[in-house]
Amino acid sequence: MAGARLFTGDALLDGHGLLVEDGRILDLLPAGAAVEAEVVRLPEDSLLAPGFIDAQVNGAGGVLFNDSPTVESALAIAAALRRSGTVGLLPTLITDERGRTEQATRAALAASALPGSGVLGVHLEGPFLSPERPGVHEPRFIRHPDDADIGFLTGAAAGSPDARVLVTLAPERVSDEALARLSAGGVILSAGHSAAGLERVGEAAGLGLRGVTHLFNAMPPIVNRAPGLALAGMQDPRLWCGVIADGVHVHPALLRLTLAAKPPGRVFLVTDAMPPVGTDATSFTLYGRTIHRRDGRLETEDGTLAGADIDMIGAVRNAMGLLGVTLEEALRMASLYPAAFLGLEDRYGRLAPGHRAALVLLGPGLEVLGTWV
Repeated sequence: MAGARLFTGDALLDGHGLLVEDGRILDLLPAGAAVEAEVVRLPEDSLLAPGFIDAQVNGAGGVLFNDSPTVESALAIAAALRRSGTVGLLPTLITDERGRTEQATRAALAASALPGSGVLGVHLEGPFLSPERPGVHEPRFIRHPDDADIGFLTGAAAGSPDARVLVTLAPERVSDEALARLSAGGVILSAGHSAAGLERVGEAAGLGLRGVTHLFNAMPPIVNRAPGLALAGMQDPRLWCGVIADGVHVHPALLRLTLAAKPPGRVFLVTDAMPPVGTDATSFTLYGRTIHRRDGRLETEDGTLAGADIDMIGAVRNAMGLLGVTLEEALRMASLYPAAFLGLEDRYGRLAPGHRAALVLLGPGLEVLGTWV
């Protein structure tokens, strides 16, 4: 692949091509290097970069994973978002009944085993959340984890070692023993929809908590005498923070402050996408309630946000325009950093020998020209 400027995940590179075989990157070669291979010519004003990784996708292309937690739905969501540069994602099930949660887990993991699916595992956002901070989640499904839950989740993670099982939970609602068992069993833990205090989040991080889900949303605001999850996410260097950079969920100034506070690489973009993304739909149904698409917002009749109306290339543009980060850092926030959070940085997020040739081709206006999974 030659002709385009390259972003390796570390730096922009001119005058080089990418040597690919069987979906893997073999080498980065200077232009004109002698090699016996078919040459794919790319536009000279384009940029070839690592494809985007999205750890939180409720739906897209008219499909809601909660409505249809099947292999086919997971594949349809991945296909819809591929057009906006996403090469890998976690279909996300928000709080639901036990049977549907288990069905969704099995379906997403089965989809992840299919070559070229773009499905990397599953994200279960709930049901182990705080009833004080449900957001749009259905309170009647919120509960504590039991032994059966822990056994199912650790079994799912062990049974699909190349995939990822991510669970968003409220640390104050889950025992130390349960946190430790889940983490030791290969489940990635992220705090969200939580009223936990600073101390409890720190304790949970010591037991394996790895991240914070959609920082600032569905958690108490920062209070000077009672710091909670939001401040814990900002100041604890052990924790990655996923952020929704749509200009709606969080004021850009808070996200700029977060970037200044966190160590490099610990803040990554998520979409929290819902079915209207990639379509011209003006509404959809969640838990029997109508969710309206209005002026870049997805909201219930009473104004409660219900996911986001953004894709990953839109989040990249916003990271540059609203947060003031460089093109290179915005691309890392959409690829290398989420890959690292998921423990997939040896496969995704860089143009480097041995990595997957999971790529996005961008035009001069950051429009997506092509995607390879």
